[in-house]
Amino acid sequence: MPAVPAAAGIGDNGRVHPDSADGDVLPAAVDLARAAAEETAGDPTLVGEHLGATAEPLGAPGEGVPAGALGQVLTHSFASRQPGYVGWYWAVTLARVPGTDEVTVDEVVLLPGDAALLAPAWVPWHERLRPGDLSVGDVLPATEDDPRLVPAYTADDDAAADPEAQALATELGLGRERVMSAEGRAAAAARWLAGDHGPRSAMARQAPGPCGTCGFFLPLAGSLRGLLGACGNEYSPADGRVVAVDYGCGAHSQATLATGEPAEVVTSARYDTADFDVLSD
Repeated sequence: MPAVPAAAGIGDNGRVHPDSADGDVLPAAVDLARAAAEETAGDPTLVGEHLGATAEPLGAPGEGVPAGALGQVLTHSFASRQPGYVGWYWAVTLARVPGTDEVTVDEVVLLPGDAALLAPAWVPWHERLRPGDLSVGDVLPATEDDPRLVPAYTADDDAAADPEAQALATELGLGRERVMSAEGRAAAAARWLAGDHGPRSAMARQAPGPCGTCGFFLPLAGSLRGLLGACGNEYSPADGRVVAVDYGCGAHSQATLATGEPAEVVTSARYDTADFDVLSD
């Protein structure tokens, strides 16, 4: 259980020294603090032994706090027996009005001690997602501060009413509210170039030619045109995938079959007479 330091002016017996501004009213209210903790816990057995008391600083003279009010708030700590809360403790804060003996309960909370087992820091859901987590029916809205996106051209009411202007905006790719930023395009290009369809993959190293010279290569538009494209060959392992210009496979449109010695053509039946079975009548 956590070691709770005693309040200033409190001796080893849990009582305040005579010269303390608070006297012994708050430190002596252990039973009141325990009752409050048991009521909050809902079960008296969940509140363990008294660990100590700590004075809550209210300020110092000259900071708007009267000198007589200093030390009038105290927190009693009790060990927690709550299942699953090993190393936690109940903290009951008491207060009294200066010049009176009436003690009131300010708050009761369950706090972690130094050896308490705590949950890891909460991570926002959009930071926990990983590629491939999105399934059918899931919605992944982009955040307003997504660095991969920047504002683009948005048609106003007049342009929306003009079919020719709308057709031109669509053709130029200007009809979207946001488009990929330079940072977003660079990250996507780096990810695709380092993947299975990049120039350093095993398939690319054994290919008869790069995708950039293949008739089935469909270059991407814009700034990525010189780096990437899509494969349109149904027999290629990269069909329908984004491939690097320097990627390649055996289905290259200019690939030719190297011929060596002509193969022997067998025109008559051949039988294996090394082994045979003897059939009796």
